[in-house]
Amino acid sequence: MEALFVSSFFSSSPATLFPPSAAERALRNKINSFYFLNPRNLYLSKKIRILKAANSTLLRCAAQDMTDVGDGPLKKETKLWGGRFEENVTDAVEKFTESISFDKALYKHDIMGSRAHASMLAHQGLISDGDKDSILQGLGEIERQIESGEFVWRTDREDVHMNIEAALTDLIGEPAKKLHTARSRNDQVSTDFRLWCRDAIDTIIACIKHLQVAMLKLAIKNEGLIVPGYTHLQRAQPILLQHLLLAYIEQFERDLGRLQDCRVRLNFCPLGACALAGTGLPIDRFMTSDALGFTAPLRNSIDAVSDRDFVLELLSANSITAIHLSRLGEEWVLWASEEFGFITPSDSVSTGSSIMPQKKNPDPMELVRGKSARVVGDLVSLLVLCKGLPHAYNRDLQEDKEPVFDSVKTIVGMLEVSAEFAQNITFNPERIQKTLPAGHLDATTLADYLVKKGVPFRTSHDIAGRSVAMCVSRNCRLEDLSLDDLQTISPSIEMDVYGFLGVENAIKKFSSYGSTGSERVAAQLDYWITKLGIN
Repeated sequence: MEALFVSSFFSSSPATLFPPSAAERALRNKINSFYFLNPRNLYLSKKIRILKAANSTLLRCAAQDMTDVGDGPLKKETKLWGGRFEENVTDAVEKFTESISFDKALYKHDIMGSRAHASMLAHQGLISDGDKDSILQGLGEIERQIESGEFVWRTDREDVHMNIEAALTDLIGEPAKKLHTARSRNDQVSTDFRLWCRDAIDTIIACIKHLQVAMLKLAIKNEGLIVPGYTHLQRAQPILLQHLLLAYIEQFERDLGRLQDCRVRLNFCPLGACALAGTGLPIDRFMTSDALGFTAPLRNSIDAVSDRDFVLELLSANSITAIHLSRLGEEWVLWASEEFGFITPSDSVSTGSSIMPQKKNPDPMELVRGKSARVVGDLVSLLVLCKGLPHAYNRDLQEDKEPVFDSVKTIVGMLEVSAEFAQNITFNPERIQKTLPAGHLDATTLADYLVKKGVPFRTSHDIAGRSVAMCVSRNCRLEDLSLDDLQTISPSIEMDVYGFLGVENAIKKFSSYGSTGSERVAAQLDYWITKLGIN
């Protein structure tokens, strides 16, 4: 009966709204067999009925209850910190304060830190070599179990640290109880989190470089293509497309540099700072710092356990990167529209409409633009979280993990799909060429021509403006005006002016360092080809 209840709940959810994943189907089957095989598990029914409102909530509840249940209700363990307590925490408090549902992502780094710590304790004579070997062997087995999916994560063990430590005690006994010597969860979690963020930074940097390469290859493919340059979203001056794409590469290089700077400041070790005041035991913090690849131990133990600047800096860097990607997304979404028609995304990076058969949407870049909001939101969450915290550690800092995990996952996805999009778009030279005459993009070049003739720039600006006004009244281009027309505005204009008018001539006249002139852009391309190692 209970099995039928669970099964009917799953089947009652509209398949179109909540289609079950493979994991959900496997869990449903596991729950059903769980009920059929063990009638004593009927006590779960009340909990499941209460949570019937949401499919995902039921899954979390059922999965958690199953990890805590063998042949019947599992008696709660005494907490590793429970010596001075006479009562267990309530179920509500336990569920509200647990973090294992998300911080188990730190398991590899937690085990890494524990290995280094155990080796240091043995080196300092605080535990025996035999105990150290047992601990290292046990940690290896736990890591194997986690990676194979055999490990049982328990909510009553609160977090990744206590789950692993309690499992180690179950596995090897007394030696495991010595592992937490001269260590608090305060310095432990800070160490784990720094190690995780360090790896995350390396991943993001690799993704940025991949996008830079994709953008550079796109630029190389479109040599000589002139496009309108915009300010205020109004046509301004002609530019080479390569110049514009290289501008994004420059932005991404600054993003990469911010992450590298963050990694340098992050790479100091909190381990051994304990709760906040350090320890009177003869530990060697430099040994653990070296073993974990840190630059050095953090100098101040209070700062070591309470600092989250490295998290704020990482999320800030991610947010700036997200803004750059959003700007790229906005530009390409506009350029893919019928109104612009500058680019055509391939079918492989486009989506359609459920009602309009003709639609071909650049959805990946729209989502890049949209997901930038959540990356910025993750940063704001952490800023608000940290703003009112007194020294040293506060439980509030448990809430720093999920925004960081979300920010990193989101920015990696944004970078990957932007590179994929760049590899699957085609620029449309004919369409772009037809649009170039509009907007009098060569007006500034006319002003520069007059400056070369000795006319003050403000006067040149006025003459060029009046020339544009004449074109507007006649619906023509500057290069279509006769010399007599131009000389009625300024006698300084001579026949050689036509070597400055028209977008092709205008591009040739740009010569300043970093400009859109052909030679300058070629130099920029050569720089990036060498830097990014493109053959």
